[in-house]
Amino acid sequence: MHTRDIHLAGRPLKQADKALVMLHGRGADARDILGLVPDLHVDDFAVLAPQAVNFTWYPYSFMAKPEQNEPWLSSALELLQGIVHDIADHGIAAENTYFLGFSQGACLSLEYVTRNAARYGGVAAFTGGLIGDRIYREHYFGDFKGMPVFLGTGDTDPHIPMERIHESVNILQEMHANVNLQVYKGRPHTVSADEIQWANKLIFKA
Repeated sequence: MHTRDIHLAGRPLKQADKALVMLHGRGADARDILGLVPDLHVDDFAVLAPQAVNFTWYPYSFMAKPEQNEPWLSSALELLQGIVHDIADHGIAAENTYFLGFSQGACLSLEYVTRNAARYGGVAAFTGGLIGDRIYREHYFGDFKGMPVFLGTGDTDPHIPMERIHESVNILQEMHANVNLQVYKGRPHTVSADEIQWANKLIFKA
């Protein structure tokens, strides 16, 4: 089960008006995802990057049956819920709370916000989709009220099929998110400079 091992960057929560939660991918760590901070327009943000136990948020593919990824998936979602509560306790409103993830971290970011839809500041999902062997529409509640979402992916990514990307976009839009999807031909499983630029333009507006 995941523990509260949270790495910090940017401003302290008590001094910030905005907060960004960053989620690393499988096999990586919080320091890896925090390496994106200098390229993001988040100078005035508190940045929180939790560390997954054993460097993975859940053991199997994001497209496995949800019960196969338990109890790790629920533990990860509960950890995120606690972080969001901490941010709110410091007086930062939902509309000033942002999420960013890569790969497994992008899947987890999208899954958390869609299970708890509200007008957050925005989500940057670098190669990710909603979790499960199929879309479990009954898991998703709330209204994004126009929240911006940037989703970038390679067209032949070996981990995230395009079909699931489009299914995820449809759910997000159904729940009134403003989704911008960028698909990169032949791009490897990584975060590109172009995706960073899109995230800054749409989510972390200077």
